[in-house]
Amino acid sequence: MIKASRPFARKVQQSQEATNPHSPVVDFGADKPLHLDSGVSLSPFRIAYQAYGELNADKSNAILVCHALTGDQHVANVHPVTGKPGWWELLIGPGKPIDTDRYFVICSNVLGGCLGSTGPASINPETGKPYALDLPIITIADMVRAQAMLVEHFGIEQLFAVIGGSMGGMQVLEWASSHSDKVFAAVAIATGARHSSQNIAFHEVGRQAVMADPEWKEGRYLEAGTVPRKGLSVARMAAHITYLSETALHNKFGRNLQDRQNVTFGFDADFQIESYLRHQGTTFVERFDPNSYLYMTRAMDYFDLAAEHGGRLADAFAGSKTRFCIVSFTSDWLFPTSESRMVAHALNAAGASVSFVEIESDRGHDSFLLDEPEMFSTITGFIRSAARARGLVPS
Repeated sequence: MIKASRPFARKVQQSQEATNPHSPVVDFGADKPLHLDSGVSLSPFRIAYQAYGELNADKSNAILVCHALTGDQHVANVHPVTGKPGWWELLIGPGKPIDTDRYFVICSNVLGGCLGSTGPASINPETGKPYALDLPIITIADMVRAQAMLVEHFGIEQLFAVIGGSMGGMQVLEWASSHSDKVFAAVAIATGARHSSQNIAFHEVGRQAVMADPEWKEGRYLEAGTVPRKGLSVARMAAHITYLSETALHNKFGRNLQDRQNVTFGFDADFQIESYLRHQGTTFVERFDPNSYLYMTRAMDYFDLAAEHGGRLADAFAGSKTRFCIVSFTSDWLFPTSESRMVAHALNAAGASVSFVEIESDRGHDSFLLDEPEMFSTITGFIRSAARARGLVPS
């Protein structure tokens, strides 16, 4: 059996993690190039990951977790940069819906990320300097190809399940489309089979904020010894608004003032919501690389499963034997239920086995990261049913 390594828990700098991550890595050399959608090959490259639980003798109990835009591989362990708990520790761990006493759980930092996998902050072997914008553009399909090579590295022929939300959900759908024979069950949460024009617009605002920062230095800020903090902070603030709902913002902040009785008649953070967003921006800069933000938002923008299949989404899942669970939230306006329903309808048209659940929540897109009992019960029930069908638990 393969056991997961013990996660590292000491707080370090994000810039160190890009090249020397405190998590296991797999290096793929010149003999294993990654062929990208852009038409070029990336070699060598590295994938950093975390793993939890034990891989059973026939390697049939592996679950791959795919992270969202601002996530990383530290899904269920203390984050080495922030010192905070894993971003999905409510869902993953001993006795939890994704039970690490029963399953071998893998989560990798996506290609293009900044926590150890090859990304713009990684060293380009041809120059000895950070790739910056010399890194080829990465797509969701490229991320999944790299993950498939990681899974193959473990000797796993078929994953028991792939699960993820938002950008992670895009990866789940790509896995189920391009590697359907390697996925027994798929859980796609708060996501869609394409990025809408509205979402692309929000991402463009964020990218322009980063690139407008004088410290961006045309992407060569690491060589210049600086970071476009203000630009990335503004990008994070704008994006974070889309992760919440109007109800959530009102319930949490309303028009309450921040540590004062009256407005200042100036441009300080008078309102609690202003202070909150500024805090979100500031803390994000400490754990995320600005160029990675450009690359990963672009990957989401380019994602369109139907376009890859002549405009017919059902064809992306033709002949699939994978079991699907699609989950949406009523207050998610970034990936509204209509996007999830479109995927469910396409799966039905393709004759796939699919369960679709819309969960009542007023907390917006970020609901999939929060304590949502109905989501947990849905995933628990789906995973147990799939495990019985796979022979992992008694029927």
